[in-house]
Amino acid sequence: QFRHVQQLTYSLIEWRSQILSGTLPKDELAELKKKVTAKIDYGNRILGLDLVVRDDNGNILDPDETSTISLFKAHETASKRIDERIQEEKSLQQSLDLRGQPIFNSTHTYSLYVNFKNFVCNIGEDAELLMSLYDPDLSKFISENYLVRWGSNGMPKEIEKLNNLQAVFTDLSSSDLIRPRISLVCQIVRVGHMELKDGKKHTCGLRRPFGVAGGHW
Repeated sequence: QFRHVQQLTYSLIEWRSQILSGTLPKDELAELKKKVTAKIDYGNRILGLDLVVRDDNGNILDPDETSTISLFKAHETASKRIDERIQEEKSLQQSLDLRGQPIFNSTHTYSLYVNFKNFVCNIGEDAELLMSLYDPDLSKFISENYLVRWGSNGMPKEIEKLNNLQAVFTDLSSSDLIRPRISLVCQIVRVGHMELKDGKKHTCGLRRPFGVAGGHW
């Protein structure tokens, strides 16, 4: 259970960084928030904690503005959904114990571990590095972003993470592994000042695309 909760926590930390980065489109941000609340509710259940009742958008229902019947129905729906997911995981684990392999090949999931060592680029200001998996043949990203904030001094903004910048891209399926190519793409965003044409005014903390790099396998 400790390992299970540990992985849930790692996922929440990564998703929180993506939400705070402000780089996600509105629809992707809404979808990611739903995933976050679903993970939190699932984690609360396996730890025996209280279930938080939410609406369809993941917002906590206010008991002062929601009828008792509506709260009860929402609680029933959420509880049933979590129980079904837990039961699915138990069934999968039982099949692994009995046969040593999943019943269906489609239940295989894989992960990609990334250990970020260093970033060398003459920007002169702070930067944000967004790393994600990309399918060049379909021209679309197939993962969330791993965000690293890099300072103008050539060090991570969170100095305690120096030499310990790691991420795991999870839930890669068998269909992902048979793609002709998968690229690990790093987008570089410059964060700093920009002098305006009107006089000598300057902006602060402006985010501008700066560069991109990547490799594939």
